[in-house]
Amino acid sequence: MPKKQMARIKPGKNTTRKELITRKAATLFKSKGYAVASMRDLAESIGVEAPSLYNHIGSKSEILRSICFTVAGSFTSHLEQTLQGTDPILHKVAAIIRFHIGMMLNDFDAVYVSNHDWKHLDEPYLSDFLNQRREYERKFVQLIQEGARRGEIKDTDPYVVVLTILSAVRGLEFWQHHKKNISTDNLENNMVDHLLNGIAK
Repeated sequence: MPKKQMARIKPGKNTTRKELITRKAATLFKSKGYAVASMRDLAESIGVEAPSLYNHIGSKSEILRSICFTVAGSFTSHLEQTLQGTDPILHKVAAIIRFHIGMMLNDFDAVYVSNHDWKHLDEPYLSDFLNQRREYERKFVQLIQEGARRGEIKDTDPYVVVLTILSAVRGLEFWQHHKKNISTDNLENNMVDHLLNGIAK
C-alpha cells in the first residue's frame, strides 16, 4: 500500500510558508495561550501534519521569538523614523499614537501575543526583548520631555504621559473583543484627539 503523502503548506501569493505559519501561530496563541497551544494544534489550523512544520520552523519557542521581535522591531523602526523628522513634537506624538492604533487594528493577533506572551521567551531573548521595550519607552519619554521644554506639551511627568498613551492604546484589546459599533477611522481620530488634548499646552 503506497505511503500517504502529507499535505503541503500553501502560502498566499505574497506570503512565504514561514510567514503563514507565524501568522497562524499568532492567532492560535492569542486564542489558546502560548503555554497551552501545541505544534499539533498549529498544524491542524493550517491543515497539515505536525512533522511538516519542522521543515520551515524549528520549534514553538522560535515562532514566539519571531512574533515578539517582529512586533517590537516594527514599533522601534517607526519611532526612529518619527524622531528623525522635523515635524512639531505634537505631530510626532500623534504619528506614534496612530501607528500604535494601526498595529492594534491591523495586526492584532501578533501584537496581543507580544504584549501577553513575551514572558515565555527563553534567555537571552527575554532580556533582549525587555531591553528593547525599555529603550523604546525611554526615547518616547525623551520626546515628551522635549515637547515640554519647547512649550508644546504641558509640564507634567513625562513617564506618566507615555504610560497613559500606551495603556490607552492597549485598551483597544477590549474593542477588538467586543467590536463596538464605531468605524476604525473614527476610533483612531477620536483617540488621537483625546490623548493629544490631554497633553497639549
